[in-house]
Amino acid sequence: MEWGVYKVVLCGLDELRPRELYDMLKMRVDVFVVEQKCPYPELDGKDADALHLRLMDGATLVASARIRKPATDDHAARIGRVVVSPEHRGKRLGERLMVEAIAQCERLYSECPIELSAQSHLKGFYESFGFIPVSEEYLEDDIPHIDMQRPAAVATD
Repeated sequence: MEWGVYKVVLCGLDELRPRELYDMLKMRVDVFVVEQKCPYPELDGKDADALHLRLMDGATLVASARIRKPATDDHAARIGRVVVSPEHRGKRLGERLMVEAIAQCERLYSECPIELSAQSHLKGFYESFGFIPVSEEYLEDDIPHIDMQRPAAVATD
């Protein structure tokens, strides 16, 4: 899908070429581990079963997010690892990425709510997409977070 000058690509881990996988993981480590000074296990074992949403400017990765299918115990899709390349910030790419991530979740899992674990300072950003807080603030890897949920696109009875 083309979105302005940006191309949106959604695929599973096995569909990523080695260079694409490297670029995605490098961007996540550069932002979440190095920039945020937060040593944590970025490779958490959840990428293999997830869909990876990438926003591309030509061959350059500018933003990405991870979409996980609903688990049987919580019946919610999850959006995570939402990241914009530092070199491409200030272009509202985070908004574009979230619009597409929500659209994909609603297309694939329309009867399920969407959950995410937000860094607390981004609560307002996620609220602008219809997410509401469903937990108290907590520390995850020494960074304040809050769990948020967006209702299912299709109401279930």
